[in-house]
Amino acid sequence: MKRLVLFSLSVLALAACQSEKPVTRVQTPSFYVSLADADAEVDAAMARDMISAYRGNNGLRPLTLDPDLQAAAQAEAEAMARADRPSSAEAFKARLASTGFAQPAANLSAGYHTLAEAFSGWRESPPHNRVLLNPAATRIGIATAYAPNSKYKVYWALAVAADRR
Repeated sequence: MKRLVLFSLSVLALAACQSEKPVTRVQTPSFYVSLADADAEVDAAMARDMISAYRGNNGLRPLTLDPDLQAAAQAEAEAMARADRPSSAEAFKARLASTGFAQPAANLSAGYHTLAEAFSGWRESPPHNRVLLNPAATRIGIATAYAPNSKYKVYWALAVAADRR
């Protein structure tokens, strides 16, 4: 009888080990997702949060996503992808100012495949870092465009500005 009980317990223990455990899939954080794909889209909320945290570490206020800056950034990124070259940040800033944004600033770049790469590159570049740490900024728009036949592949447009006049 003891052997039967031990055998039964052993069978139950083995059966428990054989049961399927749910597979937990780890999703890649959006700041590490490659944007070198036609369907890829930068996670603007994640970008805002990353940049706002960086600003907070430097004593500055967080930023708010602005739909008009988003649209302007998207149009600029697409224009750069069509032209197959980064455009002038000064010209982009002038266009933003002409639409009523106060104290606009911009980072226009190409070649970064992830948000993490772009953010890191911008922090390491003094002119780009000044845009991230613009003390007047309250609003942000960020976008990318993919150009598969370009040497850069991904074009970036980041716009920050103070509240509209």
